[in-house]
Amino acid sequence: MNLAVDGGRLTAELEELAAISSEPAPVVTRVVFSEADLRARDLVKRWFREGGLEVREDPVGNTFARWRGTHPDLPAVATGSHIDAIPNAGRYDGTVGVLGGLEAIRALMRSGFEPRRSLDLIVFTAEEPTRFGIGCLGSRLMAGTLDASCDDTMRDREGASLSQVRRGAGFSGPLAAVRLNPGYYAAFVELHIEQGPLLERRGTDIGVVTAIAAPASLRVSIEGEGGHAGAVLMADRRDAFPAAAELALAVERAASSTGSPDTVATVGVCRVFPGAINSIPSRADLEIDVRDIDGLRRDAALAEIEQAARRICSARKVSCAIELINADPPAGCAPELVSALEAASEALGLRWEKMPSRAYHDSLFMSRIAPTAMLFIPCRGGVSHRPDEYASPESIERGVWVLAHALVGLAG
Repeated sequence: MNLAVDGGRLTAELEELAAISSEPAPVVTRVVFSEADLRARDLVKRWFREGGLEVREDPVGNTFARWRGTHPDLPAVATGSHIDAIPNAGRYDGTVGVLGGLEAIRALMRSGFEPRRSLDLIVFTAEEPTRFGIGCLGSRLMAGTLDASCDDTMRDREGASLSQVRRGAGFSGPLAAVRLNPGYYAAFVELHIEQGPLLERRGTDIGVVTAIAAPASLRVSIEGEGGHAGAVLMADRRDAFPAAAELALAVERAASSTGSPDTVATVGVCRVFPGAINSIPSRADLEIDVRDIDGLRRDAALAEIEQAARRICSARKVSCAIELINADPPAGCAPELVSALEAASEALGLRWEKMPSRAYHDSLFMSRIAPTAMLFIPCRGGVSHRPDEYASPESIERGVWVLAHALVGLAG
């Protein structure tokens, strides 16, 4: 099959989408249901319709663009990713999977290919956890791993509920309607930048993902006793922040001591109250992220962190409250889809290797309801979630080629 990928058009579309941001270029910030997010959604929906795709949205804003197959009664094949972006982000995370998926479908249309199964291109809502504190909101609801009661219980930092925010953005209907039954999709494949340095470092064109690491998130609130920074003697202090600092080092040790490079842990948030230079911190709130492709090993590190928190706080005569926000199981990619991506890469003469995804994506939750695989392309220096995030047009085109060839076998 002669597939021609229009790399110039794809690059221009990535640039046009990146210009829609709550902050000036080169920063990309598109928090879910913000004005920038809604404008970006309108733009990609216009491109979908111009490409001849049928567009629908569900009650949480997941967007589906369908190329109807000759046998529409069969379970469809899907690809896609997300377009929301954390504050101070770049232009390729998620968007390569959405706009690259669109170009793969357009290339197949131009080639004369007729899919037997319908092809869906999905834009997932809120892959990033910025607004509601939990990532992959749309795909969690699609997979049924998040209860619809979150509509009222989940709130942003301003106290607005998910129900209020989504309805204000124009998405109504019961959240229970978002859930898809297992078997709705015959396969799901996500194209994404690696967000790590290995492909570039090894001179590899394509990463074929075999397993997706899963996150566990902890919130630890440490309560001490405030006071004047000059008047309270060191021996009398119950300072919350040194306990938080000691816990941060314990988090680092817990991840490093497993013996596996796949265990990673991060203290991404540390808020100190009252936050004045001449006031002893009476409270410190930490948010901790622990990940691994091995669930038991991840959970062992998590337990070690919880034990360390209690031990440190007891020794320092402060108290702590520990809340497990989420602990999702990791996922293995479907062997038949891994083989399809390997075969497509091989047929195109590309250098490829198998690798895990240490970041998690919507694919983690799609794997609960459909055979799922992921396809990585290199990004410069492994940099992501920063304005200098970069994937070359050539790398993106190669990813689109592999995706399109794989979709032929899955939908044909």
